[in-house]
Amino acid sequence: MIIIRTLFILMICVSISACGDRPDEQADSTNAIDTNKRFRWKMVTTWPANFPIIQEGAEKFADDVRDMSRGRLDIQVFAGNELVPPLGVFDAVSQGSVEMGHGSPYYWAGKVPAAQFFSTVPFGMTVSGMQAWLYHGDGLKLWREIYQPFNLIPFPMGNSGVQMGGWFNKKIESIEDLKGLRMRIPGLGGKVFKRAGGNPVLMAGGEIYTALERGTIDATEWIGPYHDLRLGLNRAAKYYYYPGWHEPGTEFELIVNMDHWQELPDDLKKIVEIAAGATSEWVYSAMEYHNSHALQELKQMKNIKMLEFPADVLTELRQMTRVTLQQEAAAAPDFKKVYDSYSAFRDIYADWSSLSTEAYRRSLN
Repeated sequence: MIIIRTLFILMICVSISACGDRPDEQADSTNAIDTNKRFRWKMVTTWPANFPIIQEGAEKFADDVRDMSRGRLDIQVFAGNELVPPLGVFDAVSQGSVEMGHGSPYYWAGKVPAAQFFSTVPFGMTVSGMQAWLYHGDGLKLWREIYQPFNLIPFPMGNSGVQMGGWFNKKIESIEDLKGLRMRIPGLGGKVFKRAGGNPVLMAGGEIYTALERGTIDATEWIGPYHDLRLGLNRAAKYYYYPGWHEPGTEFELIVNMDHWQELPDDLKKIVEIAAGATSEWVYSAMEYHNSHALQELKQMKNIKMLEFPADVLTELRQMTRVTLQQEAAAAPDFKKVYDSYSAFRDIYADWSSLSTEAYRRSLN
């Protein structure tokens, strides 16, 4: 009986110790993650329905989040015009009518001029430099600072790689040939094109083929061989120029409404962050793979002439880019702040890139 009473007392002590010694920690561990709470979110994109790689990547991201969260965060994806217009994504997420959006920062240049740096800069860094600046330099920190007044938190989510220069209905043999040309070209590239005497036009991807085919525009850039073929641009123009001086590595973004973001528990926030990073790698690698194959298909088409921009045209566009960036920076403090950070890292990275990537490419020739 003494032994039984002793064991009984010990069991009571253990129970009290487990349940009562650290009640605050017990509460924290129990309540930190409510696995019964479900979130049903909407994501709107700037891309056409069934748009390969980019819209596909947004849907893959939603699937990954759903799987990793075991259904606790269920994201329904809507392509451009399915819920909001493609260029209405920023406002819809900012206002909280939807929780998430996917597009590219230069689409919002009219509202946030400095956002263009987080998309791409003419004659700027390619994907490797952009990723280094965003994740390890000031890039992502500045991006979030710039978006904070709009109640948004951005995440990198994909990159196009170096794009093509675009489709033209006439040869470009000198800078004079750009004057008066109506071209679909967004972002800072559009501003440089305007400085060269062209007329930049901003339109969503779903409108481009019809505009080029009907002569509403004289030229267009889009992305690269794979997407350009899928859009049928090879049937609307015959001169296909390279390189994509205006978009050397266009970053895509996931934007999340800040108020809704704060409602998520920490583990779901981490899942969103990790899934966005994984989608970034998937989108870029898919771009490189499919563009490589599509280029071979384009080379077989007799009605297409693939041409390199003349060196003097690129030289003049590069000089115009420098002037354009300096003038934009002088007019807007936020733009200058991001420009200074971007430029400082770009110059440092150029030294390393010239001794590594560029030197290696020269060795192959």
